[in-house]
Amino acid sequence: MAVKIRLKRMGAKKTPFYRIVVADSRSKRDGRIIEQVGTYNPLTQPETVEISEEKALKWLGNGAQPSDTVRNLFSKQGIMQKFHESK
Repeated sequence: MAVKIRLKRMGAKKTPFYRIVVADSRSKRDGRIIEQVGTYNPLTQPETVEISEEKALKWLGNGAQPSDTVRNLFSKQGIMQKFHESK
């Protein structure tokens, strides 16, 4: 089973916020998830990002592949650097 860390869109029309989730790569964007890792709200000034670093590092260590957007969010939070240093 290929596992991805990606965004799940929530919120009303024109007011999105996202949950950062771990899901099977074959499931729908807003479909079934394995675990929620954090949240991302692009509408606040500045953007609000809350990530459980412990869960994110666990899933990256287990081979989960982050999407491009999630990889950028993890990089800004310093999670990707910690993951590469732990290898």
